Amino acid sequence: MKKLRKTLGKVGSPSVAALMRLIETQSKITVANWTLNYAERRMIPLFERYCPNDSRPVRAIAAAREWLDGKVKLPYVKNIILNECHAAAREQENNPIAQAAARAVGQAAGSIHAAPHSLGLYFYAAAAIAYDRLGFGADEAEYDRIAEEVCADYTAALRAVAAENEPNPARCVWHC
Repeated sequence: MKKLRKTLGKVGSPSVAALMRLIETQSKITVANWTLNYAERRMIPLFERYCPNDSRPVRAIAAAREWLDGKVKLPYVKNIILNECHAAAREQENNPIAQAAARAVGQAAGSIHAAPHSLGLYFYAAAAIAYDRLGFGADEAEYDRIAEEVCADYTAALRAVAAENEPNPARCVWHC
């Protein structure tokens, strides 16, 4: 198998720039719930198809939701994200689809404390979905097409829950 990119999508693309601007208009809670819902709907089923007996990504989403509900402290959630969810990803070095799906879930869970993690979910989700649909030998243009589809789907999911004129938008410092 050729060396695959761990993420897909282009930070400088108009669709990603529009997504970033939309994220910046929403509250941290809206962003966190959106990413958790998206990961639960799109990434968990993909991960479970390849790793049916590994519940660590599901635990990361559950822990993030517990934090949003005020039931647990952030260090508890971070421990699950880093030492369970991301560990599950590292263990899937030979399965780029499961690995990217687990990383996407970790980014979603991380969005509870830093909204920019929501963008990381997109890049990993694009890889997981593209590799699942196209396999590992497609050309870059085909992968880019899927990444754009995923960006449109992800953006539509945020638009569906976005608050107009959010008074407390998330503070986003993009490191990409």
